[in-house]
Amino acid sequence: MLATGDLIINVALTGMIPTKQDNPHVPITEAEIIQDAIRCANAGASIFHIHARDSEGNPTPDPQVYARIIEGIRAECPEVILCVTTSGRNWHRFEQRAAVLDLDGKAKPDMASLTLSSLNFYQSPSINSPGMIMQLAEKMLEKQIQPELEVFDPGMINAAQYLLNKEYIKPPLYFNIILGSIYFTQANARDLAYLVDQLPAGSTWAAGGIGSCQLPVNTLAIVMGGQVRTGLEDNLWFDCEQHSPGTNEKYVRRLRELATILGRKIITPSEARKRVLGNSQPPA
Repeated sequence: MLATGDLIINVALTGMIPTKQDNPHVPITEAEIIQDAIRCANAGASIFHIHARDSEGNPTPDPQVYARIIEGIRAECPEVILCVTTSGRNWHRFEQRAAVLDLDGKAKPDMASLTLSSLNFYQSPSINSPGMIMQLAEKMLEKQIQPELEVFDPGMINAAQYLLNKEYIKPPLYFNIILGSIYFTQANARDLAYLVDQLPAGSTWAAGGIGSCQLPVNTLAIVMGGQVRTGLEDNLWFDCEQHSPGTNEKYVRRLRELATILGRKIITPSEARKRVLGNSQPPA
């Protein structure tokens, strides 16, 4: 499939690793994350992948921190899709990873990340046992929170198909394909095309790259008719030479300009909700 249809921009705002020392624009506090999301929404982003930090700037699974962030973003941008992490990089107990899934009302997340196997990042592993994956998927299904299915290599797509067959997950399916680290699938057109070809029929997919791979992978996704994931979680620099620190808003605006050049219109948050979640109404 070549460039066609409206484009969804998904922004991974903060992540677990980046600090102000790495890039002064990384949003760390609740207020910074909220304001950064609002700026990116105004620039054209529809989905926000959220990691929370505590008062010391360290990653936290505290659901109340997530609740304040979600409510703060929704107060200004009620239709955007808000996705929370259930990452296995820092926490290994189900109760820690799943705590955010119990939020309800206006603080209820629309989506939650579900990494489909264990893997290594540059600094640390993300541990995701089959049992943990199924527990998290069951909890998301129970709470009517859609999984953001995270794929780093082909075996993870096999895992997603297994979960689909066993009804741990149900359509519509949304996949993030992340490429470019030394420990998982590399950032090239051949491998991205192969991964996309293996996805369950009817899936919505977005692609992003680590570090300097981010813009090339985003460009491939736009040309191939997919969606894009961008953000400071994955890439700290606006330029490949690492002279100019990036900002989430600048990444979104650059993708909007690139999409226009390549014939893709940016989708509205309401339209994104219908496509990704199957409904247009945010939690009440």
